[in-house]
Amino acid sequence: MDAFIPEGRDVPADRERLAAERRGTEARIAALHRDFDAIVAANALVAVDDEHDPEGASTAFERAHVASLLARARDHLDEVDRALERLERGGYGRCERCGEPIPPGRLEVRPAATTCVRCAAGAAR
Repeated sequence: MDAFIPEGRDVPADRERLAAERRGTEARIAALHRDFDAIVAANALVAVDDEHDPEGASTAFERAHVASLLARARDHLDEVDRALERLERGGYGRCERCGEPIPPGRLEVRPAATTCVRCAAGAAR
């Protein structure tokens, strides 16, 4: 069965925008992995006593911060993958709450967006 192509959608452009977003997110994940590994490796070279070493607390914070950024990047990659699935099914570019089209400008800024601006603003309240 062929996927439904939403009216007014430039599916090849949408696909390329999502693919570029995916590549960028994968590159960010790789860079964050390198940062995290560098923090761990640097700490392995030094006998760190977090309780008494003034640098220990900042090192732990830095490691936790990079781990948090890495988790967010992985979540974003999942969102992009779900957007690619919606594109193939024909639901990309439609708000999942109200069913109205998501403005093209919003999709340019947030290619994995699932809601229109109005619904996103309502959910933020």
